[in-house]
Amino acid sequence: MVHSASLGLAVLAGAMFGAPALGNNPPPLPAEELMQVETLPADYPKSWALVHDFHFNAIVDGRIAIIDTANPQGSLKGFVRAAQFANMLYAPEKREIYTSETFYSRLTRGERTDVITIWDTATLLPKGEIVLPGGKRQQSVTYTGTFQLTNGGKWALVANFTPAQSVTVVDLDGRKVLGEIDLPGCTHIHPTGSRGFSSMCADGSMISLVLAADGTVASSQVIEKAHDIDTQPLFGMPAMVGQTAWFVSYTGQLRGYDLSGDVARPLPAPAHVGKAEGGSPQWRPGGWQVIASDAAGLLYVLMSPKGREGSHKDGGTEVWVIDPVADKRLRRIDLGGLATSIAVTREANPSLIAARPDGQIDVFSAADGTLLRQLGATAAFNPTVITVVP
Repeated sequence: MVHSASLGLAVLAGAMFGAPALGNNPPPLPAEELMQVETLPADYPKSWALVHDFHFNAIVDGRIAIIDTANPQGSLKGFVRAAQFANMLYAPEKREIYTSETFYSRLTRGERTDVITIWDTATLLPKGEIVLPGGKRQQSVTYTGTFQLTNGGKWALVANFTPAQSVTVVDLDGRKVLGEIDLPGCTHIHPTGSRGFSSMCADGSMISLVLAADGTVASSQVIEKAHDIDTQPLFGMPAMVGQTAWFVSYTGQLRGYDLSGDVARPLPAPAHVGKAEGGSPQWRPGGWQVIASDAAGLLYVLMSPKGREGSHKDGGTEVWVIDPVADKRLRRIDLGGLATSIAVTREANPSLIAARPDGQIDVFSAADGTLLRQLGATAAFNPTVITVVP
């Protein structure tokens, strides 16, 4: 028996919340499917790219967006998390993505843990991690030179800064740390030879290190006067043509370094991005990822028309295409606005990817500069480093 007061409350509740009268309940609705989980191809097409999104909450929650530059309607294919000033490597032969990152027990404070997280390219799920000892990993904005592969992709090299500088050698296959190499006064990691790396040093020299099978230093050599740090300071991230690293200076000089042997070899003569017709205004490289290359060995440099002392991070409105061997500018591509990072796909007909400060990503023909498509600002809030599929 139902008490009359309880019955009255039930009727009142039904009236308030739109419930049917007692005794007239319809059959329950079928369960709604809230989400659908899909996987990506384990081997990414050459039109895809990985974009490091250093977005507004990057201190604790950055990400790597995987985008399809050929598909404006569905450009964002997925993303992996990348915490606390992370860095990223893509290993297509292993079908893995690596992030070196830092976590704190209280989000932005507390006990610190540095790790390399290993992600599956198809599921974008973590499949393992390697803890890095000492809380030393260099936490800085995204540079390619703070996290690199060597030894045929079997090892990873992680830059440390405490502020003492060193490099941690990690066996990715064995999922273990091999050791640490002191690197005083030198910064950024550029894989050299079959099992080694080179770094630029503050005194204008360059050091090349060969690693033994156990990850220790087998030999090292200093190359004096490898770069002119006083009058031609170089942007830290080079464009690779084979095993030659091409750097561009703040004023537009191109310096090549052959990294195929155990010791880095600076190419004897620099190349140049060229000058604007008439010499005014002064064009200089500007932005974050300012230099890229294509499969044919041409270089693409992001250029600003307002070049001056201190303008090297301002971004650019044109991309100048250079043949570094002939030391000749081939063409200029008008981006129709400011961009901060560029990359070039390895497709048969390569595309130039330009990331803008507002997150907009535009895709141009690398051959003639035609705007092919605009991907919008849905893939990344603040795109920085763009990694193309080799």
